[in-house]
Amino acid sequence: MRNVIIRRVIILGAVSCLSMLALQMYWVYRTWNLQEQEFNRRVNQALLDAANELAQMNLFALPNQKLVQQVATNYWVVNVNNVFEARDLEHVLGKAFEAQSLKEDYEYGIFDCSSDQMVRGKAVKYTSQKDNSAPLADPLPKHYDQDFIYYFGVLFPNKSTKILSSMSLVLGFSILLLLTVAFFIYSMIVILRQKQLSELQRDFINNMTHEFKTPISTINISTDVFLKNEKIQEDPRLSRYASIIKEQVLRLNTQVEKVLQLAKIERDNIELHVEELNITELIHSIVPSIELKVTDKNGHLSLDLKAENAYIKADKLHLTNILHNLVDNSVKYAKKAPEIVIGLRKEENTVILSVKDNGIGIPKEHLRRVFDKFHRVPTGNVHNVKGFGLGLFYVKTMCKEHKWQIDLQSELGQGTIINIRMPLSHETH
Repeated sequence: MRNVIIRRVIILGAVSCLSMLALQMYWVYRTWNLQEQEFNRRVNQALLDAANELAQMNLFALPNQKLVQQVATNYWVVNVNNVFEARDLEHVLGKAFEAQSLKEDYEYGIFDCSSDQMVRGKAVKYTSQKDNSAPLADPLPKHYDQDFIYYFGVLFPNKSTKILSSMSLVLGFSILLLLTVAFFIYSMIVILRQKQLSELQRDFINNMTHEFKTPISTINISTDVFLKNEKIQEDPRLSRYASIIKEQVLRLNTQVEKVLQLAKIERDNIELHVEELNITELIHSIVPSIELKVTDKNGHLSLDLKAENAYIKADKLHLTNILHNLVDNSVKYAKKAPEIVIGLRKEENTVILSVKDNGIGIPKEHLRRVFDKFHRVPTGNVHNVKGFGLGLFYVKTMCKEHKWQIDLQSELGQGTIINIRMPLSHETH
């Protein structure tokens, strides 16, 4: 994967994750506030109702102001400004909370002005069916306000837990989001590690192939000297061995060149020398060298050039390599004598270059991967197919660089057709 793409993925992913986290935090904060406001409203209303009913039961009037005050996030005091019984308070509180659907554990206490402290308090629990009320171990805090003489306090010890339980859906999404962010970070770490290993592997292959170039060139020159020697030419056996060495050295050099081309592609160092080309003439010029590969396998190469004087803009070297790679594949993947047809036809403003063969074909499950780097289609009983799986990857890459469309059609046992659609240049028009 290219460095630019990785940087873009990391930056966009980080911005997306931070944006989602910020939005989720706001959502959680907003939901908490709404739930707390609703809880406080219901408590205030329930305490107001309880104070009014308590006043009616004991026949006294409530103060006009400072009746219910929230002195802490979970603690309220109610100023009744008169004496009352603890059992009456517990009764009206239970009734008022039930009317507001507040089935929360709470503690209440009554202020005694004679002792100047909260007394006669109880803890009421809805979570336990047995003994749901009990005296408080510690009194509730006193409210320091001169206007509050006779009052009672109510504390909800589990308020935060209740609000959190009502936010289970929001918290669930928050956990999923955190897991997603963690997975993204882990994925980025894995990608960076794989990229580092890939770069080490690529550097090793580049260094190795460059080191191969010198001995290959030396062997190639030495082989030429052998082949030109009169004594070698007079001895059929030595001449044959020298020819084999020459052939294998050229083959090895071709494979090394393919690896070097691949390394150059991966480094984004492709430099296209685009020029105006007559593709019809180009095909005719390279047919003799291509035909040698076919005739060596007792095959036949034919041309079906319906487009005459078709001009395109292309890199001559890479276009020549594309044709050589396609014909090489057709020759390699042929069970019998290869029959290869190079076609050329015009369609509207494009020209279509095609290479058709009678080879073994490609199974459907491999059609999507034939252009992948290092991918090689299993050949069944054909065991003499050599290569690195770089030919079609190179063809696909060059077509992409030229902005050409490439299409492959193949059936198992029926051969393969590869079409490359190239736009015609203005000179053709």
